[in-house]
Amino acid sequence: MILVNGNVTDCVSAMDRGLAYGDGLFETIAARQSGLLLWDLHWRRLQSGCDQLKIDCPQEALIIQELQQLLKHAEIQQRQRYVIKIIITRGAGGRGYRPDSNLPATRILMLSDWPDYPDEYFTYGVDCRVCHIRMSSQPAFAGIKHLNRLEHVRARMEWTESHIAEGIMLDTRGNVIEGTMSNIFFVTPAGEIETPSLEYCGVEGVQRENVIGIAQAKNIPVRSSIIGKQSLGQYSEAFLTNSLIGVWPIRNIDAETFEPGPITRLLQQALTS
Repeated sequence: MILVNGNVTDCVSAMDRGLAYGDGLFETIAARQSGLLLWDLHWRRLQSGCDQLKIDCPQEALIIQELQQLLKHAEIQQRQRYVIKIIITRGAGGRGYRPDSNLPATRILMLSDWPDYPDEYFTYGVDCRVCHIRMSSQPAFAGIKHLNRLEHVRARMEWTESHIAEGIMLDTRGNVIEGTMSNIFFVTPAGEIETPSLEYCGVEGVQRENVIGIAQAKNIPVRSSIIGKQSLGQYSEAFLTNSLIGVWPIRNIDAETFEPGPITRLLQQALTS
């Protein structure tokens, strides 16, 4: 089921700036029969992203009203878990990069099936590879989940091997930033967590924020760091996060190997308890 500005349709204007220029942002939300997971964090990031892009953010009450339509549809279909995606664009306007003032934003809400990830990813971990495509530096848009995902699309096209679950993306200086669909964390032998700095590029994932909060509540040191590809061998654990997968341990990134250790397991347990 798809809603565009509250109407059941899969059509948007050919003049929409999200289509023409990637002028917008999105959220991908895990949902179960009990409701939306981490909604408060998703909504806060959506508001923040709209502010950063100077898009008039729809009212939360309106978005919730439309979400309830999707939730009802999922309930009728007896779906146990599913995915909701919210796309907000600046709206439909004329040609040219400069947007018309006071454009009404376009709201697109989609209900999709839950992805069929193997259970072994959660239990035994995943194999990863470093992508060749590099992420460009743009501090003005760092952190937000905007619609310009060409770097990630190109990166995901780099492999077809079924055993590779995720590609790790570097910036132009060779520093680790994130996965094509995830954030990444590393654990030192002393039990401290490091995650890449997203000052210049990358997405500040909702699950990333949630995991950082859980770790801090358990008195596990967490810091944002510049992590070069060549330094991966100094870590004992590594894991990926996003709103759908929760926490996946990493078994290897190319030749570097890791074990699903106690910090990773502790965070997994915290997310599933």
